[in-house]
Amino acid sequence: MSQKYQYRVQGIDYDVEIEEVEGSLAHVTVNGVKFEVELKAPINPVRTTSHRKVTPPAPTPHVTPMTQQPRPVKPVAAGSGSPVLAPLPGTIAQVCVKVGDTVEAGQTVVVLEAMKMQNNIECEVSGQVTAVNVNPGDSVLEGSVMITIG
Repeated sequence: MSQKYQYRVQGIDYDVEIEEVEGSLAHVTVNGVKFEVELKAPINPVRTTSHRKVTPPAPTPHVTPMTQQPRPVKPVAAGSGSPVLAPLPGTIAQVCVKVGDTVEAGQTVVVLEAMKMQNNIECEVSGQVTAVNVNPGDSVLEGSVMITIG
């Protein structure tokens, strides 16, 4: 039986399903992407009986508190609007906007490094940036909300 969790790390929501843990190997799905994760040390050794296997509880990650984002100049609800999603997994090389900036459709808002290439991520709508959920150096999964434009 798998265990499901929802985590928020640096303002990004993750749906995590821990499917199986065997010793120091865990099979997990994060936002629909399957991973095989090697733990530094087993959480609890897997105990077996003659009829069933008992899987230990999933680890609880250490999450550092998020920093407060500055409020937009206009009274726009923080985080409301159209999301700019990561088109593929990668590392944030540059964030080109900040909360409160006005952007035009087609403007580069994030530079994402993936597969040793830098990809300019452009917004599809014009408006005001209401949330910036990433920082340079952050790793993102495909479909992660990086910027929100209201």
